[in-house]
Amino acid sequence: MKITVILTVLNEAESLPRLLDSLAAQTRPPDEVVVVDGGSTDGTVALLQAERHRGRLPLILVERPGANISQGRNAAIAAASGEIIAVTDAGVRLTPRWLEHITAPLERGHATVVAGFFRPDPYTLFEVAMGATVLPELRDIVPDRFLPSSRSVAFLRKAAQAVGGYPEWLDFCEDLVFDFWMRDRFGPFAFVPEALVYFRPRGSLRAFARQYYQYARGDGKANLWGRRHLVRYFTYLVAIPLIGWLGWWRDPRWWLLYLLAIPGMFLTPWRRLRRLWGGYGLLDRLRAIVWVPIIRVTGDIAKMVGYPVGLWWRWRHRPPDWRQRC
Repeated sequence: MKITVILTVLNEAESLPRLLDSLAAQTRPPDEVVVVDGGSTDGTVALLQAERHRGRLPLILVERPGANISQGRNAAIAAASGEIIAVTDAGVRLTPRWLEHITAPLERGHATVVAGFFRPDPYTLFEVAMGATVLPELRDIVPDRFLPSSRSVAFLRKAAQAVGGYPEWLDFCEDLVFDFWMRDRFGPFAFVPEALVYFRPRGSLRAFARQYYQYARGDGKANLWGRRHLVRYFTYLVAIPLIGWLGWWRDPRWWLLYLLAIPGMFLTPWRRLRRLWGGYGLLDRLRAIVWVPIIRVTGDIAKMVGYPVGLWWRWRHRPPDWRQRC
């Protein structure tokens, strides 16, 4: 079966070379690579044109200035000729057998959608702490419930067409809605953790806050994870202040609960951190430990700001109920 790798880009001249290098090194080479550019101004298009002329990848460049991620992916699927579509993203590095692993169940007829996996690829101490805080480990995954990111997923082209592609009215969280459509239409996904990509986490607190604000705004637009967001609001705006007030005014024993509950929020990322900080000295490890709660709280605040913005957008624009397409 012919395999097409697709991705969308916007101002990714810095991160694209390592992705293209890893694509060219695949044990199962792609039959074609379709890249949709959303209007880059940093040399991304020139880099892709040079790669096409270089000839080591069968690259097709589609320019769609102003397209969001969903529109770009749908344009890539429309331009693809392969029966199998493998999706990845700028900012990742593929392991050499990624394409071989993620397409094998599809070629054997054992699946319609295949979920791959990803691990952090940190370059700095801050990125080590970021990866530990926001990216799950394999041991955290329940395969039957795992919804893959579009940085490592593959599916039959006809299946994507059957559900109507990615939701073009969504600019973030679009891959989750697409996952729901595919799972509800075709059943559970095959989970292949060997189809591994390495993903570089955000390199600054500001970039991370913007990313999580956009994710939460997308949740609001799509009406996703409402209970999770309510729990977050309750935790920060009710439970933590209430426990602190009770401990200060009523009974000092409440402070013991306070001191135990707050660090408990960070036990999982601290556990992951231990597997990522090899090569760093004691002082750097202590700094990474401190970064974890800062990153976690920053992300939670960004989500609490972004979610109502998405809900307000949803109320004003009345987008289609994506659940009706399932």
